[in-house]
Amino acid sequence: MAGRINDEDVKAVRDAVPIDAVVSEYLSLRNAGGGNLKGLCPFHDEKSPSFQVSPAKGLFHCFGCQEGGDTITFVRKVDHLTFSEAVERLAAKAGITLRYEEGGYNPSHQRGERIRLIEAHKAAAEFYAKQLDGPEAETGRRFLAERGFDQAAATHFGIGYSPVGWDHLTRYLRGQGFTDKELITSGLAQDGRRGPVDRFRGRLMWPIRDIGGEVVGFGARRLREDDNGPKYLNTPETPIYRKSQVLYGIDLAKKDIAKASRAVVVEGYTDVMACHLAGITTAVATCGTAFGQDHIKILRRLLMDNGSARVIFTFDGDAAGQKAALRAFEDDQKFAAETYIAIAPDGMDPCDLRLAKGDEAVADLVEPRTPLFEFALRQIVSRYDLETPAGRAAALDEAGPVVARIKSASSQHEVAVQLAGMLGILDTQFVVRRIGQLARWARDRGSDAGPAPRRADGAGHAIETSAPRFSGPALNLRSPAFTTERELLKLALQRPELVSPAFDAYGSDEFTAAPYAAVREAIEEAGGAELGADLGMDYLTRVREAAPDDTVRAMVTELAVEAIRRRTVDEVYAGEQLVKVRLRAVERRIRDLQGTFTRVAAQGDQTQLASVQNELWVLQQYDRSLRNNGAQAL
Repeated sequence: MAGRINDEDVKAVRDAVPIDAVVSEYLSLRNAGGGNLKGLCPFHDEKSPSFQVSPAKGLFHCFGCQEGGDTITFVRKVDHLTFSEAVERLAAKAGITLRYEEGGYNPSHQRGERIRLIEAHKAAAEFYAKQLDGPEAETGRRFLAERGFDQAAATHFGIGYSPVGWDHLTRYLRGQGFTDKELITSGLAQDGRRGPVDRFRGRLMWPIRDIGGEVVGFGARRLREDDNGPKYLNTPETPIYRKSQVLYGIDLAKKDIAKASRAVVVEGYTDVMACHLAGITTAVATCGTAFGQDHIKILRRLLMDNGSARVIFTFDGDAAGQKAALRAFEDDQKFAAETYIAIAPDGMDPCDLRLAKGDEAVADLVEPRTPLFEFALRQIVSRYDLETPAGRAAALDEAGPVVARIKSASSQHEVAVQLAGMLGILDTQFVVRRIGQLARWARDRGSDAGPAPRRADGAGHAIETSAPRFSGPALNLRSPAFTTERELLKLALQRPELVSPAFDAYGSDEFTAAPYAAVREAIEEAGGAELGADLGMDYLTRVREAAPDDTVRAMVTELAVEAIRRRTVDEVYAGEQLVKVRLRAVERRIRDLQGTFTRVAAQGDQTQLASVQNELWVLQQYDRSLRNNGAQAL
């Protein structure tokens, strides 16, 4: 059984690795004000950023899907790791040696499967890279040289060579402590008649890294004539490698993609190399599969879907490349970025173009680009005889629904006018009306899914909403009735020194929303706001750990990350929130007592009546004092 990681080491890891540095490996962040950062959530699809990171507190929270937590939680959720695996990965980044309880530290037994598979791939990449220098790899070195790549380029991209023998890598990794089961699971080896044998033999090897820079698979290029396998052989689907969810070169390109708001999508490993060496350092490629929805998600998080974002596809000019471009256009509307296609003269790919005409020609390739929608429409229109009315009508029937999918009304109108010109239809408004009709039909079909989701507002009334329904409690806690309670809890979590010690005297019954009352109890369980004023970031960790379940823990994170509603946060503002919450609690109690007074008076119990009347008088005096003296009356 795996040993439990020492609590002090977990804390050291949490403190050592800044959350914004970790999150920035997966998505682009920009200033959100109040010391927070924001970006597109990696846990659900969204058009505008609702995902926020608080570097000062070491927390993240998405106000759309309610995911939230600390650095360890983020790594665990984004990479589908166990808690221990996430801590181990962050510890490796920080150079922290972990201690394990219940039997000490044993890497081969106490590391999770994902970590072990990542380590096996890292060792394999190093092994292959060393083999590229050997005499057997001469064909591989010649292959690279013939395509304009020298030793420095091979080193930069981590290219290696897999020996021809059956089990060179398998024996090496066994010597490193990896089991046969791990080698099979990783896809680095496969079952042979006498045990595991190397999957890749006699091939040039490209390590495929995830967005965090970890090697998760390989692309292998055939070199020998007696190799009957495919020209390119990739790692099979494994627990750490899904070809539809990785982009080759993303680890090298991600910073420049975010900085330039531009991504260039090419078709192969050598095309990525050619682009990067020619200065197009935003180039990435799919790994033996069509560009699809999961690839879009990766790029959107980096591009942030701002108005200047560009995605440029450089598919080959042949039929297969045109087909790939049309497939990409099917997902075009999932980008807020503008999409283009660039095809080199003579249909050359970037690698061939660099060989024939140099780096400058590759850099120039992405400049004279065509909007992807225009390219797609021209491909459709080219299949019809536009000299005849029937041909023009048939072309409109196929191209019209494509234009109707464009979500922006102004863009749709503009493209419809362009389509009329391509088709040679003089009555432009006829084409515009036809496409508008197709768009309306599509929207009507979409509305057949049922009525809009409903949710309750703060008062419990059902209201219509077009947003998807999420399970987090925050979505029905936005009414004005709860605003002050929410604000006070944010202050207690983010600025405890401003509300303590008064806050610690508040009961959970002073918070009318059940999740807010639960957060108040978690703060009390963690030692209160007064203790929090002395603990710093450890205070939030203690409150989160004191939460009774994930729902309350998510609410704690949300309130700790959400910006306080006032730019200048001081004792005066904190006092106002304390007074408002207490006043409402007092007013509720006064109303309750007034009802009790009426009932007791009808019953004629003079002793109980006097007791209720006395408590009512005291509360009314307190209410008056709070209104006149503010926080001084607390």
